[in-house]
Amino acid sequence: MRSVLYAVLLLLSTWVGLGCAAHRSDLEIPDREAIYDRPLDEMWPEVREFFTRNELPFREDKGSRVLETEWRQEFGGSKVAGFFHRYMVVGRRETPTTSKLQIFRITKSRNKALQNPAVQLDWGVGRGVGLKGGDGDMGATDGESSVLTSTEDWEEVIAEPRGENAFFAESGQAQRDLVMEWRVFREVAPKLAKEENAPKPVQVAKAPKAKEAPSQVAIECGLPIIGLGKQARPGTVMMLGELHGTQEVPRFVAQTSCQVTVAGTPVTVGLEIPLENQGRVDAFLDSPGEEGDWLKLMEAPFWRSPYPDGRGSEAMANMLEQLRQLRSQGLDVDVVVFDHPKANGQQREDAMAATLIHQVESAPKRFYVVLSGNIHSRTKKGLPWNKDHRPMGYLLKEKLDDVVALDMAYDSGTAWICSVDSQGKRDRLDCGVREAKGKNNGERYFVHTWDSVNAEGYHGVFYVGSVNASAPAVHRGLGRPGADDNSNHPAPDEGWKLAEFGR
Repeated sequence: MRSVLYAVLLLLSTWVGLGCAAHRSDLEIPDREAIYDRPLDEMWPEVREFFTRNELPFREDKGSRVLETEWRQEFGGSKVAGFFHRYMVVGRRETPTTSKLQIFRITKSRNKALQNPAVQLDWGVGRGVGLKGGDGDMGATDGESSVLTSTEDWEEVIAEPRGENAFFAESGQAQRDLVMEWRVFREVAPKLAKEENAPKPVQVAKAPKAKEAPSQVAIECGLPIIGLGKQARPGTVMMLGELHGTQEVPRFVAQTSCQVTVAGTPVTVGLEIPLENQGRVDAFLDSPGEEGDWLKLMEAPFWRSPYPDGRGSEAMANMLEQLRQLRSQGLDVDVVVFDHPKANGQQREDAMAATLIHQVESAPKRFYVVLSGNIHSRTKKGLPWNKDHRPMGYLLKEKLDDVVALDMAYDSGTAWICSVDSQGKRDRLDCGVREAKGKNNGERYFVHTWDSVNAEGYHGVFYVGSVNASAPAVHRGLGRPGADDNSNHPAPDEGWKLAEFGR
């Protein structure tokens, strides 16, 4: 009886919650399971129908209440995303009259950071089901002496992502996805209860020029970022003070943009790129993303700086492609560039702040994600070498109502960093891969705010896990980042490109 009453209370709280703003009901990660007030055998057919209706192909274990969706790539199929996701959905009996779903998101990537150490082991020919050149060869194709995988290995290979972007993933992990569990619940529970006036699913933030917008589950935004829902409100400016030159921060920004727009709030991303690049960025976001579109974007002097400090990294260029993909799918994502590199010191901070203030005041119902170096994003006056310095974040906080500044937190790894050269000459910068020492707080991306602002004016942190250096996009050629096409712009000497740690 207590379980049934709990289910009724959950249903009532859900219907009430649906009347609130989208970010409260759909971005914040629930702290409890969704309980269906129906037996498992009655609930399961509606769950199957949910995935069919939302065009998420799946295969099902007929002997139990388990299904597994096909692989989908992050950011609507971007050729540069490199992360694939699928859901494993498990139906469970709670009581004889109630049931629940557990949904696990399985992520695979080319990035070896997630990989299981056992993948390095050489199993040898003993596990093989066939040898190259013999009858029943299972697939040695590269002139190697053996192939040699077991039937279990081949079953795993068959389950890998397919198509243009397919690969034999070297890395994988699984996480419980409570956000997805509640999305299914909010759509399925009213059908089970035969509610005539059931709330409609949350609508994504549709781009003004889009003819139609996708459903909430049509776009793969990655594992929900913990704590993001408390910050992602219309009119809020969330400043991210980063360590330039990592792969992870641009992905964090792209995932944030995707998750917030899917939850119904339009997003503008602010990038520390020179203001004169705005036209090129706008044209690229509205383009088909073909080779010529990439060339027009990247022919600007910004991408060819003699001292590339990480703002022009391959990961940053890839992020623009990911945002372009979201825009092409009908989501309301925009980008504003705000750097004024010809100005110096306080004049530069004043100019950057003025650009962003104008943007926010012109469109106050959007959520702003502003990425910059972690000096600019401080909201307190003064620096160790200049007590009168007013950072961009300080100026934004003075003029705008809702500003939150987050410093970057990360696990140890590497980053592409420019610093005073190894000879100590302050008129020269030495750029390359450097060791970055951080603190391990797990693998999940998260946002965390403190009870009070710290000495630098930060309200909290955004965490991106272990970091990996991202080299300048120009080192990968003038074509599509990630294409390894250096035919038009040969890569510089590797000894300069990958500077030794500690130089």
